[in-house]
Amino acid sequence: MKPLQDVRVLDIATYIAGPYAATLMAEFGAEVIKFELPGTGEPMRKFGSKTECGETLVWLSEARNKKCVTLDLRTVDGARIFKDMVCTADVVVENFQPGTLEGWGLGYDTLKALNPGLVMLRISAYGQTGPYRDRPGFGRIANAFGGISYLAGFPDRPPVTPGSATLADYLTGVYGALGVLLALRAREQNGEGQVIDIGLYESIFRILDELAPAYDQFGYIRERMGPATVNAVPHSHYPTQDERWVAIACTNDKIFARLARMIGRDELAGDGQYGTIGKREAHREEIDNLVTRWTKRFIQEDVLRMCDENQIPCGPVAAIDEIFSNPQYAARDNILRFTDPRIGELAIPNVVPRLVGTPGEVSWLGASLGEHNDEVYGGILGLDAEEMARLARDGVI
Repeated sequence: MKPLQDVRVLDIATYIAGPYAATLMAEFGAEVIKFELPGTGEPMRKFGSKTECGETLVWLSEARNKKCVTLDLRTVDGARIFKDMVCTADVVVENFQPGTLEGWGLGYDTLKALNPGLVMLRISAYGQTGPYRDRPGFGRIANAFGGISYLAGFPDRPPVTPGSATLADYLTGVYGALGVLLALRAREQNGEGQVIDIGLYESIFRILDELAPAYDQFGYIRERMGPATVNAVPHSHYPTQDERWVAIACTNDKIFARLARMIGRDELAGDGQYGTIGKREAHREEIDNLVTRWTKRFIQEDVLRMCDENQIPCGPVAAIDEIFSNPQYAARDNILRFTDPRIGELAIPNVVPRLVGTPGEVSWLGASLGEHNDEVYGGILGLDAEEMARLARDGVI
């Protein structure tokens, strides 16, 4: 029994945010039917590193577990078929610019009239309302508008990408999947479907800890701090003797006391010069230099070991090759090696979260264009071979 095995999701979204929300549901048993334009398919098929089978690595990994069908929603027949599918579905996921579906006669009000219990996840750059609703945008724009890009980088240099331009896409996908689950739970209580409306930037703004209340209360505008962070010192990245890096996080006075003892400077903690967070924040550079001088005396492995022995939160600043060789990743099966007939064995990120009783799984990688047309249109809608052939000739599927 999978948690979502009785849920049918129609995925008409593109790129990452909406499709990722649908993928999360597919990993836990939902039947996710992916609709793509005939002939060309979803743009994510061409986004990222291309493989010998013609699909990109992004597509193979992120379109996992989806039944792929082709349909041109802009045609009369296409809209009719989609409406028929909506009558059988629980969820629709879309991330077109606001008004696009309404222009095709497929807005939520129209679809809900056919299926009152329908839940629709709508992801767009700025949401369905507000003065910016019609503006296009991708993850990079959301990172910038949401406030995280301004914080990324060093204070004397321009803002940089906060790790990945697609951060907002993936994070919004998680919030989107959560919204769908909440809406389905509400439907159990009242029988009604509803819309989940998310702007890409909103997921970024939501995770910026005290940024908003600190500005509102004190007028404080947080600036770029490089690898450091506010409200905790030392809390940064530090070099080791073998030219690698470790992340150390002393988030309170007790942890700093353990660190001071470990590096042989016990007198700095407690009632000492740097014993409280206020004192350490006032001398951030001196403390970071102190820790740096200590970490540079040892290779990364020894720094990690000593910190572990003294209960100091510390980890390697890991490149992807180090992740692949790390025993923790191996023990947790975080990297799944999946064999696909088109490409052979491929390593992909495994399912998150980990449900012990009813775990998610990867059943197949991103399917070929239109691979499930017969199964979906013939099996669900009962279209015969003659009708399918006509729809194909007319460019509908």
